[in-house]
Amino acid sequence: MEIMKNILITGANGQLGNEMRLLSNEFGSYHYFFTDVQELDITDRMALIDFVKQKDIHCIVNCAAYTAVDKAEENAELCDRLNHLAPGYLAEAAERNHAMLVQISTDYVFDGTHYIPYKEEDPTCPNSIYGKTKLAGEKAVLENCSRTVIIRTAWLYSTFGNNFVKTMMRLGKEKSQLGVIFDQIGTPTYARDLARAVFAAIGKEARGIYHFSNEGVISWYDFTKAIHRLADINTCKVVPLHTDEYPTLAARPHYSVLDKTKIKKDLNIEIPYWEDSLKDCITELQKNQ
Repeated sequence: MEIMKNILITGANGQLGNEMRLLSNEFGSYHYFFTDVQELDITDRMALIDFVKQKDIHCIVNCAAYTAVDKAEENAELCDRLNHLAPGYLAEAAERNHAMLVQISTDYVFDGTHYIPYKEEDPTCPNSIYGKTKLAGEKAVLENCSRTVIIRTAWLYSTFGNNFVKTMMRLGKEKSQLGVIFDQIGTPTYARDLARAVFAAIGKEARGIYHFSNEGVISWYDFTKAIHRLADINTCKVVPLHTDEYPTLAARPHYSVLDKTKIKKDLNIEIPYWEDSLKDCITELQKNQ
């Protein structure tokens, strides 16, 4: 008789954590521990080591992170604690228990000056505190856990939490005109699709670094136009802006398209087109309103 694997999911109240909780019924061969900071402080090394040992955790999925990109520029220490030191502690706890670790990372480990999709082995060059701490977190987990898989993603949105899709739907209803950046290019990622990829990685006991986003390429401006079209919002004029017309504390990658060839091949998964997933998300948001 096969022993049921115990999976710890940190940051369970975030976008990806909530999507994994939602899909957990589909992957019922595991026993889950969904935690957020109230149940388990991932910056407390000894508490982590004790928890993983006592619950006999076989796999950790770290969905917790400091993701306020601009605030990170002024809160570098806290950002480093959550994005760099804590993943290292999780990796150590996993290694001690012979467990697997899935670490979620970001396109911000690149500077965005590329013009072809980024592959996993491309040189990293973060140009923000957020990107630097996430890259340091990648190195920490690879150094401390022999059974680590890192999944870099981008432009995450969901029916849960605060995100670009929800904000643009709200502003589209409130405002007659909206300026959105058109010269930053990437691919939106529906957190539910990412959650399925995480489960695939666990099932295959994947190792190393992978890239995951939905299929296709788009700008923030075009993404907003699609959100409004699919949500049937037609009273708001969306105006294209240059990046320098909308200054932010943290530098954003101008080009952050991720090459997903490796994850599709190794995990044998099909990735939905960004607009199909966006349509699913908006349909669900409107249904729940």
